[in-house]
Amino acid sequence: MSLSSDVLSQLSDAIAARADAAKNAVAAVRLGERKYLTGILWQAGVVVVSEQALPRGEEFEVVAPGGATAFAKLAGRDASTNIAVLKAAESIVAPAFTAAEPRVGTLALAVGSDGAGAASARLGLVNLVGEEWHSRRGGLIDRRIVLDVALADREEGGPVFDVAGNCFGMSTFGPRGQVIVIPHATLARVVPQLIKDGHVARGWLGVALHAVAVPDALRESADLSSGMMVMSVVEGGPAAQAGIVAGDIILSVDGIAANRFRKIARYFSGDSIGRKADIRLIRGGSIITVQTTIAERRAA
Repeated sequence: MSLSSDVLSQLSDAIAARADAAKNAVAAVRLGERKYLTGILWQAGVVVVSEQALPRGEEFEVVAPGGATAFAKLAGRDASTNIAVLKAAESIVAPAFTAAEPRVGTLALAVGSDGAGAASARLGLVNLVGEEWHSRRGGLIDRRIVLDVALADREEGGPVFDVAGNCFGMSTFGPRGQVIVIPHATLARVVPQLIKDGHVARGWLGVALHAVAVPDALRESADLSSGMMVMSVVEGGPAAQAGIVAGDIILSVDGIAANRFRKIARYFSGDSIGRKADIRLIRGGSIITVQTTIAERRAA
């Protein structure tokens, strides 16, 4: 046997060993006959899943490593970070996770459940690593981690490891089917909040918005070429209390330009609740400023 084939054999054996060890970190959440999704056994009796993949409901059947089943209740879900948490009625043993530091080109092992108590595995590369970012719903994701790996729908929500067995975070589908990772740091920050409160508190104006161009005659005074048109206003919400109506074009919130949705979405963190905000907007061909107090987002 050549040296190169020996090295490849050792690498293959090492990856297989990692995949075998990782099976104790995954559970299946049954959604119907032969239909399931993958979850991470984050801590004893706590299963973390991809929020966008989890149907609405309060109780789910969980298949633990080895095939034992238990019922779990929804503890909380947060669409803005794509994290949902289930708490099992019976304690399910969970492994300890150590956070991995993502680097471009690092091998990544994405682990899923086979639906019956064993695991599936996908090997790929860390394709891109970036700074923290905000989702379209305003959730803070601690790192941008993109994987070059194929993933089946049923495997979304499983843990992603490096070759040393450290955890990058949870796999999920991003825009255009891109496989991304919700980082370990984000899970560590959000999961305790969902267990405690069932949701993550975030600020809210109570409006539906759509990006539009600022009328030519007002672009110079607005100092912007685009803004966010108010399509609807929630009765009794902060925007309604400030007199904002459908058809208004929001230019800025507390000086933050509203020409990109994510730019203003990141403003509405939990810290924004109770804060007074100046809303600069266009109405009837004029630019005006109104003030409101940011409220906590209502439960969906």
